[in-house]
Amino acid sequence: MSLNHVRPWRNIYRRKSRQIMVGDVPVGGDAPITVQTMTNTPTTDVAATVAQVQAAAEAGADIVRVSVPDEASSRALREIVAESPVPIVADIHFHYRRGIEAAEAGAACLRINPGNIGNPERVREVIAAARDHGCSMRIGVNAGSLEKHLLETYGEPCPEAMVASALEHIRILEDNDFHEFKISVKASDVFLSAAAYQGIAEATDAPIHLGITEAGGLTSGTIKSAIGMGNLLWMGIGDTLRVSLSADPVEEVKVGYEILKSLGLRHRGVNIISCPSCARQGFDVIKTVESLEKRLEHIKTPMSLSIIGCVVNGPGEALMTDVGFTGGGAGSGMVYLAGKASHKMGNEQMIEHIVEQVEKKAAALDAAAAAEAEAAE
Repeated sequence: MSLNHVRPWRNIYRRKSRQIMVGDVPVGGDAPITVQTMTNTPTTDVAATVAQVQAAAEAGADIVRVSVPDEASSRALREIVAESPVPIVADIHFHYRRGIEAAEAGAACLRINPGNIGNPERVREVIAAARDHGCSMRIGVNAGSLEKHLLETYGEPCPEAMVASALEHIRILEDNDFHEFKISVKASDVFLSAAAYQGIAEATDAPIHLGITEAGGLTSGTIKSAIGMGNLLWMGIGDTLRVSLSADPVEEVKVGYEILKSLGLRHRGVNIISCPSCARQGFDVIKTVESLEKRLEHIKTPMSLSIIGCVVNGPGEALMTDVGFTGGGAGSGMVYLAGKASHKMGNEQMIEHIVEQVEKKAAALDAAAAAEAEAAE
């Protein structure tokens, strides 16, 4: 029985959107909300860019975006696509030839605003290339680069101007009978971005790509993204997301998953529930959690682990996790398995023992899932 069934206050009802494909990854409809990131290496440095793509994919990225600013980058893109384990989105700005070249190079999606790439004939050429090569598109509206006529009309970047921009670009694609697109309306201001997303969610059934653009560094950007995207996801808005951080793209992926995991929308790896620690702790909680986070990065199976320093909340938290450890004083604590007290363990051996228990539980869950899938065939 799912938690949502017994606890209806946990329910999130996702907005109904049509589904498109980004390579072999479905976006929208009833597909899982996908996590994206973007490389920050020079695209012409194929080895460095591929390494970054592979690291992001290993961290769980479903889709990776690569900037294509010039012809040399278009040539490099073909090699990057060939070595990428996930679909590649080509980031295109202004020059229509880059869009055509990216489609020909094997990009799964073009991030492009059709109204910014020239006359209608050039737009048709890009759309034809996308259609011929199985590319979808993302219309990417940004508060920092709104069209001049919209700024003149609305006076400043505002939700209404961003939605109007998005609808203008959508109209261009639909007038050319192209419907394989998703839409984003990003701003660095949380309130502006959230209001724009609510507006576009009501105006179209296209899949929505969420993001708080230029959110900042790892800490500040994580908080802004969690507030902005978290509220939208809670409202059921969003089919794919990218956390924009001035940090390693792998960190963007990790934060994206943590946001989804906190809302019960996507599960990957070990969800560690831990206390902030206090004078009651029976072991060093902070160092233990830091160590376990690193030691358990290889686990991809969704599961939960509680690490609580004392018996005030420890047993209660452990009842709701797959594996748990609660400090009990005198140099040892209690190990919980499947919500039940199992055995005592000394603090010095605790980390190794917990890693072993988590690995065993992950293997058991994987075996059960495989058996269930086999039985369903």
